[in-house]
Amino acid sequence: MSRKMSRKRMIGTVLLVATLGACGGSQNTGRITKNFFNPQEIPLETYSAEQIFERGEFELNRRQPEEAAFYFAEIERLYPYSEWAKRALIMQAFSYHQDQDYPNSRSAAQRFIDFYPDDDDAAYAQYLLALSYYDQIDEVGRDQGLTFQALQSLRDVIERYPDSEYAKAAILKFDLAFDHLVSKEMEIGRYYLRRNHYTAAINRFRVVVEDFQTTSHTAEALHRLVESYLSLGLNHEAQTAGAILGHNFRGSDWYEDSYKLLTGQGLEPKFYKNNWLGAIYRQTIKGEWL
Repeated sequence: MSRKMSRKRMIGTVLLVATLGACGGSQNTGRITKNFFNPQEIPLETYSAEQIFERGEFELNRRQPEEAAFYFAEIERLYPYSEWAKRALIMQAFSYHQDQDYPNSRSAAQRFIDFYPDDDDAAYAQYLLALSYYDQIDEVGRDQGLTFQALQSLRDVIERYPDSEYAKAAILKFDLAFDHLVSKEMEIGRYYLRRNHYTAAINRFRVVVEDFQTTSHTAEALHRLVESYLSLGLNHEAQTAGAILGHNFRGSDWYEDSYKLLTGQGLEPKFYKNNWLGAIYRQTIKGEWL
């Protein structure tokens, strides 16, 4: 959140505390009503955008993001063309995100980007939009559609706002989301391999080797290809996968395991060009692997 967004006004804070004390009875209902400023239930419309904004900030400070989002949304409704409405919109996106209401956070952030694309806080709105996807990637077994959306949204932050303070954080999260996506491919590949569905397993490991070569999962994917191809009796493919593994990860345990598998069947890591792995092997010889 930008510094101007989080700046608190001392007079407003004192007023809010006093007001909260005046309507203490309404707090015990579990949810503060729209008419929060005094016990006579004066309509919310009678208060200024600034006063309502301060109430939203107050709710954030007491860790009630759902309430905060309500008040910021009311500013957008009651004062749609004001400067306060613009400020409230980005705070609305932030509040929804704090409340883990990701669809509404995304919606508010996207409206901010659409309405104020050149504003200083547009980069933060784009980052919040990306986080609304990223923060739902919490386990490998989850639907990977969210991961793809997170990657695209994080890329937008990096490409559209490369000089912003959020670009560096977006790059880090992009790498983590990318690795998460590969983890899913590996998990599914291992699942098929354990059940002797070798062709299905090969298809998953091939994706990792061809499309995600720079991740930490590549060595294992090559080893699993050796296992799978040997199980199918496709020795040339297994030997080529072993050769690639030896060229790039010779000191790894994965290479040692593959080498034992190959030599145990009287084979050795060796390049054969008449398969899809041949192109991958040639890339490594040219130094284009990583």
